[in-house]
Formats: sequence, C-alpha cells, structure tokens
Amino acid sequence: MADARLSWVAVRGVHERASDHFWAFMEDRSVRFLPHLYASMFFTTLGQVIAGRDDPAGRRAALAVLGRMYQRFGLHAYHDTAISAALVDTVGRFSGTAWDAGAAGRWERGCRRALRLVERVAGAVGDGPQVMVGEVESRTEPVAGVAVLTVRPVRRLRFRPGQAVPIGTPRLPGVWRWYSPANAPRPDGTLEFHVRSVSAGALSPLLATQVRPGDTLWLGPAVDVGLSLEASAGADLLLAAGGTGLAPLRAMVEQVATAPNGRRVTLVVGARTLFDLYDASTLDLLQRAHRDWLTVVPAFSDDPAVAPAARGDLVTVARRHHRPGQAVYVCGPPALIEAARSRLPGSGIAAADLHLAVTFGRAGTRRGGGRRPTCPERQRDQCAADRPAQA
Repeated sequence: MADARLSWVAVRGVHERASDHFWAFMEDRSVRFLPHLYASMFFTTLGQVIAGRDDPAGRRAALAVLGRMYQRFGLHAYHDTAISAALVDTVGRFSGTAWDAGAAGRWERGCRRALRLVERVAGAVGDGPQVMVGEVESRTEPVAGVAVLTVRPVRRLRFRPGQAVPIGTPRLPGVWRWYSPANAPRPDGTLEFHVRSVSAGALSPLLATQVRPGDTLWLGPAVDVGLSLEASAGADLLLAAGGTGLAPLRAMVEQVATAPNGRRVTLVVGARTLFDLYDASTLDLLQRAHRDWLTVVPAFSDDPAVAPAARGDLVTVARRHHRPGQAVYVCGPPALIEAARSRLPGSGIAAADLHLAVTFGRAGTRRGGGRRPTCPERQRDQCAADRPAQA
C-alpha cells in the first residue's frame, strides 16, 4: 500500500488541521464518542496503523493505545462506518496529489481491518489506565545521545515499577515506542524517562534531541514486560541493566526502598566506558541512602582504565555477583537479553528465578527452552498481529 504511505505522509504534515476535520466530520453526524483533546492522538495513530510499516514494537505500542481508547471511549462495531467515512474524507481532503481514483476504497478497507484488529486488542487488554497527555517539565543530557525527561501527566498515571509505557509526541504523530519510567510512583505524579538516541530509530532521536520543557507528550497505558517485583516472592535480587535498560530496574530499587524487609539487592549496571555511565550521580545517591541492603556494581565492557573487578561484559560481571536464592532480572538491548537467556542458566540460575525484559520482538526461544516472552500475556491477541491492516 505504498500510495497510502505517500498520502499519509502528506496528511501527517498538517495533522492538527486534519485531526480537527476528522473530529468535526463525526461531530456533525452526531458521532460524539471522542473528546476533541484526543482527536489528534486517535486519528494519527489509526492512520499510522493503516498506512505505516512500523517495527513490531512500535506497532504493538500503537495498538495498545488504540485498544485502550476503544475501551475508554466506548467504541462499538457500529462506529466503524462513521470512523471510516471520516478518515477517508479527511485523508482525501489533505493528501493533495497523492490521492488517486482508487485511494478511497483502499483507505476504507484498511480502516475497517484496522478497527477489527483494535477491537480484538481492546478485548485482550481489558480495562485499566487510560491514555493521557503530559508536559515535559525538564530535560537533561547527562551524556551525549541520552536524554532524561521528567514528565508531568495531566492525571496520575497508574503503573508499577518495571512496567513499560507507550510514548508518542505531536512532533511525529501516530508513531509510538515503549519506555519504562525510571522511578517508582511519586507523590507529585511525575515520571522520569531515559531516552537514548538510536541512529536508525524513528522516534528516539526526536525525543532525545528535539523535545524541550513545555512540550506535550502522549502517554499510553502501562503494561507488564516481565519485570514484576512480585514474581520474586521476596527473594534477594540481582538486577542487571544494560544502557537505558537501567530505567525499570532503578524504579524497582526505589520500590524495594519503600519496604526493604531484609531483602538485599545487587544492581549491576553495564556501560562501554566510565563516560557512558549516564546515571552515575543518581546511582551514587541510591547507594549512599541504602548501603545497608543495596550494592551498585558498574561493569565496563571496553575501558582498560577501570579497576579489573569492573571490567567485563554485563552478563559476565552479573554471573560473578550471583548468589544462590537470588531472583535475577535483566533489562537492556535485545542482544543483551539473548546473551542472558543463553548464558545465565548455565551459571546455576534456575529458569523460575530468571526474569528477562520483553523486547516485543517476534516469537523465539524462552529462557533456554520453550517460547520467548515476546509480549505480555494479556496482550496475546495484540502481539500476534504483526501484519499491517492494509488493503
């Protein structure tokens, strides 16, 4: 559906006007399920699902958002006709020369297929935290290519440490990616996100380099990604974080800090060199505040200047610090998750004690055997849907 992608690029360039038209089209026909505040979020995300060729993780994030909006705003199958008509009219009006004689039919079929998929996702994710908007309160860049964003949602976002949240921005509407809050729930409701700019990424370079205080971010519903502290059953913890995979594990440390209960925690933080350890000051504060039960261990894979005990790849250093009875959690890039899956069970770590972050990739091998946890259990229908809803 290459021509649909061309027309969608044109529409997304004027998404505010297009979203207003989409919303007004339905309002004029007394189809009033969608608050105007969320018109752009709904319209651009639906259009991206229909026309986009997003990666599996981004597509699943978009579907999680649409599925929760479907539930939250009370959509039903009989809304399909009105939504399809509004979308076709809007795309046709704003796509300019990219619109041809057969485009209306292709977009209508794609919209109906996407809405059927969204309906399935809505049934899988069920009720829960709704989508919302937030304002960026502060931005820092502790090391080149990594931004720390503090966001204040318009309402408190319900989440548990270790969960992931779909994030979007009106700067690139309709494109979503998963990020985990780096903090446990705070009294003021603010959220901290760590974003590394990936050269081939669709959204991360924009979030890391262009978003500024005062900008709006879109926040989807939090979902489990295999890092639930409840799964540890009160055991001591070995947490291994690679890159910005530190964020959910740091949030889990903060969760333990609210009620340590005699549990000991070892947090191994991997970086290439000392200068790549972007959250060093916060880790130092955590270590000082909780030295009776928390041990922070840096692991540097490519820095001959550090002490020998700190040298080595993250999995190797984590294995050195493993003790019997620990629950082991690993979060970071997909290559780290694969390395942990293949190497840690050979270190005497039982499968039941090994918790690997979901990467939202395609199905594969899990923990040395069986299926890999490519998506949350409650989103099985959503995550099975990798194919774009195209004509």
